[in-house]
Amino acid sequence: MLFRRPLFLLSFALLAAPASGQAPVTVIAVPPLTTPDTKESGAGSPLAVAFQASDLIASDLRSTAELVAIPPNQKDYYSFPEVTAPTFSKWGAKGAKLLLTGFVRSRPDGRLTFGCYAYNVQTGRELGRKGFVVAPEEWRRAAHKCSGVAYTAATGAPGIFDTRIAYVAETGAGDAKVKRVAVMDSDATAQTYVTAGDSIVLTPRLSPRAERLAYVSYFGGQPRVRVVDLDSGEQRPLVAVDAMTFAPRFSPDGRRVLFAMQSGANSDIYLVDAGGGAAQRLTSAPGIDIDASFSPDSSRIVFESDRAGSQQLYIMNADGSAQRRISFGGGWYASPAWSPDGEWVAFVRRVPGAGLRIGVMKPDGSSERLLTAGPSDEAPSWAASGQELIFQRAVPGGRSALFRISLSGGEPRRVTTPQDASDPDWSGTLD
Repeated sequence: MLFRRPLFLLSFALLAAPASGQAPVTVIAVPPLTTPDTKESGAGSPLAVAFQASDLIASDLRSTAELVAIPPNQKDYYSFPEVTAPTFSKWGAKGAKLLLTGFVRSRPDGRLTFGCYAYNVQTGRELGRKGFVVAPEEWRRAAHKCSGVAYTAATGAPGIFDTRIAYVAETGAGDAKVKRVAVMDSDATAQTYVTAGDSIVLTPRLSPRAERLAYVSYFGGQPRVRVVDLDSGEQRPLVAVDAMTFAPRFSPDGRRVLFAMQSGANSDIYLVDAGGGAAQRLTSAPGIDIDASFSPDSSRIVFESDRAGSQQLYIMNADGSAQRRISFGGGWYASPAWSPDGEWVAFVRRVPGAGLRIGVMKPDGSSERLLTAGPSDEAPSWAASGQELIFQRAVPGGRSALFRISLSGGEPRRVTTPQDASDPDWSGTLD
């Protein structure tokens, strides 16, 4: 939708004013990407791809809590030399603080070169640039990478667009409900299904660069962690044991997997190479130890345990030593996940009288705060930026859906999926 200039400026001024307690919002201009190959036309041509990519970049940036994008308008199309010498005053007059320019051009081998540049409109200083070479059908990924250039320029954090999200896709109801592990791009496109729906599945967890996925399958009657190579589709059990295994999570380098294994009435945390082999036991206290998550440097692990009588959060060294409790806020705590920047641990907390809510605390247990209002919010997973979380929420009709929430708070934003969705997990950037 195109706005007349006075209304356009007023709309963005209102959008850029953050609510009390929320992080400030930055307005970024996203004019159409340009190309020197203007004679080429048709689907897959540099000109067509440039316009499609421009729309996707603006959509990516609008999906964040930190940025408001002035969308591409064909009237703002610029010449190829202006990619690196834009007219900043034009965008300053429209209220933009940042500007993203870029180009698409064809190569002799049939592939496309993308170039993206982020600028500070007030100073004219270049804040970031990247170039990519992709096949024409992979233009969406190149656009996501350009979005990442803009996001990093605005926030200093890694981009969250060239990432993937795994979740449990649910169809049907009651005894006829079918659950399948699904994987999609960060913008909820490119949906694929990893499992056939012939057994209950839980807690899909992607490796950092989304080459592999670990999940819990009830095929055969008891929970077992399985690992899938997402390129080949090959699957195998994580460990060759008959015991119940569950709650997998990859290490930050993707080479190891934390998981829980049950023995009698107890379950403990174990660590195993992602390619298989003997597992190392890390906990041995009476009770249920589960849902372990590494710190970004892999030196420590946060996990959930009921060893003190109720579900609480604990931290230990990566070898299992120095175990200590960090949650003391009342009620019970579950599903801890360490943020990619190491600053926070996300969790689910059952608040007496308020239900299940998503919160964060520092790894030493300080600065606890709740981000959502419940009453049934679960399964938090961090974006690569460390500034946002995805989680599941119960919605009317006994269904579940995915939502995103900024670390700074605000209203959660629903993630569109083709079917009901639960147990989300957000990968790191795919580079």
